Amino acid sequence: MESSLVYSTEVGRIKQEKVKETRPKGDGVVRIQRQTSGRKGSAVCVITGLDITDDELKKLAAEMKKRCGCGGTAKNGTIEIQGDKRDTLKTLLEQKGFQVKLAGG
Repeated sequence: MESSLVYSTEVGRIKQEKVKETRPKGDGVVRIQRQTSGRKGSAVCVITGLDITDDELKKLAAEMKKRCGCGGTAKNGTIEIQGDKRDTLKTLLEQKGFQVKLAGG
């Protein structure tokens, strides 16, 4: 259980510091994986291994969604693009200077 201590007579106000989440460093290879499990049969391309900030990740996801003409999201250091657009995504990422591998089936 977390303590909800707000004030103490010994030291005054106590604020708990927020822990900043850090993503693990990758090996420099961006992987594009096609997933259908848990999505009622709909294919989704999951892009992992991008070693960029959250703001850059969201901008890149927006550009990918525009290029593919479909929806998607950027969360937890990964980008999910709806549909099986691996070839289009691979060429886009290679133009940006990333080393890309197609992973999974």
